[in-house]
Amino acid sequence: MAESRLQAKLVQTKLELQQLKEHMEIGAVTVHKDLSLVSLIPKWSGSDSMVFLEEFFSTTGSSAKIENWKQTDHLQIAILKLCGSVKKFCQGCSELHTKETNWQTFKEAFRLTFITRAPGLMRPFKVGMKRMHLTRCAAAI
Repeated sequence: MAESRLQAKLVQTKLELQQLKEHMEIGAVTVHKDLSLVSLIPKWSGSDSMVFLEEFFSTTGSSAKIENWKQTDHLQIAILKLCGSVKKFCQGCSELHTKETNWQTFKEAFRLTFITRAPGLMRPFKVGMKRMHLTRCAAAI
């Protein structure tokens, strides 16, 4: 009697395993995050950086688009690439740490802080170029 119960349980377990295998083969696609482009994103520290704010945004955004990162991955990688006073600003800015924060919110917060509040600190890198270089923003904050 106990042996027949064990046999029935064994058959049931084998059936469940077979169903799980079929389910995995049909419906579950394994997704691997490719973070190889993270190394191409420059660190950005604000005033003493040779990287422009818009260049930082552009490189980060392009990498996220190419690699098809989720919004949360995009923001976390951008935050990891901040350093110095800019990183301190990000850590202290509560609006950047909500669930509603997206890439546009992130960029606007930085533009408002590092460009709008310190307009006298911006100078054109070259006449006719759209890229602007930020100088001494860390001192202005």
